[in-house]
Amino acid sequence: MTDPKRPDDCQSMPEVRAGVDATDRALMELLDRRFGYMRAAARIKTDRSTVRDEARKRQVIEAARSDAMARGLPAEDIAVIWEALVEASIAYELGEWDRVRSDA
Repeated sequence: MTDPKRPDDCQSMPEVRAGVDATDRALMELLDRRFGYMRAAARIKTDRSTVRDEARKRQVIEAARSDAMARGLPAEDIAVIWEALVEASIAYELGEWDRVRSDA
């Protein structure tokens, strides 16, 4: 399979769609890695109450907002997406924390 064209090089909707599909697959690979870090955190943290860290959550969302702004992306929409991502990550990590300790 060939690499998709860069957005500015696309001349047709099939090229745009191929680029979007390839980008979605790359995002899924990155999400797989990100959730792998949640599994690592669940394994490392000894206290379940430390899984939710509101200060860290705010830091991660603000970093995403700032990065989006610097790139000319819709920063508030990106912040909403990151809020959902972080909450899903916390829920996943809590589930992994419980699973790791029930397997022991």
